[in-house]
Amino acid sequence: MSEKEAETPGKRTRPGPRKVTPKYLENAALFYLQRFATSAANLRRVLMRKVERSARFHGTDPAEGAQWVDALIARFVASQLLDDALYAESRAQSLRRRGASGRTIALSLRQKGVEGEIIDTAMAAADEAEEKPELAAAARLARKRRLGPWRAAEGRREARERDLAALARAGFSYDVALAVIDAEGPADLEGEGSL
Repeated sequence: MSEKEAETPGKRTRPGPRKVTPKYLENAALFYLQRFATSAANLRRVLMRKVERSARFHGTDPAEGAQWVDALIARFVASQLLDDALYAESRAQSLRRRGASGRTIALSLRQKGVEGEIIDTAMAAADEAEEKPELAAAARLARKRRLGPWRAAEGRREARERDLAALARAGFSYDVALAVIDAEGPADLEGEGSL
């Protein structure tokens, strides 16, 4: 018993990570996929963290664990449990509906390990429903955050620069932000997609 454990009587110590086996990795991957949609590269990162923790704690071979993870990912891709194109398209559409800019969506997908070609295809699919998808997404975000035309009329002029900055930080171009923030009212933007 360490000194720290002796100082805090009654406090249970947390057990270390489980030893990684092929079956454990498969169960962990399936449990993760039940809760989250993900890309193959992101699932690989999640599983490799488990392998690395097991290697540090139990002294297992991380190279062997990496082989198990690669075989598991290949099997899941072959059986279509993992489909980067489907994941990217669904994620892009979801983010677009929430008012995310094209830059934000592409960055989010890149961070999850989705390849550039797949991102481009997913963005095209997400944007085909609207004539001006960036403007429609910016209008959705402005409505959600009560910026520009959705702000009370008396405080609108004073908040103009802050509203423009909020849309710029969200990844929208200056022209798109200006079109949304300087619109007379929400009715002027209603034709820009389903707001």
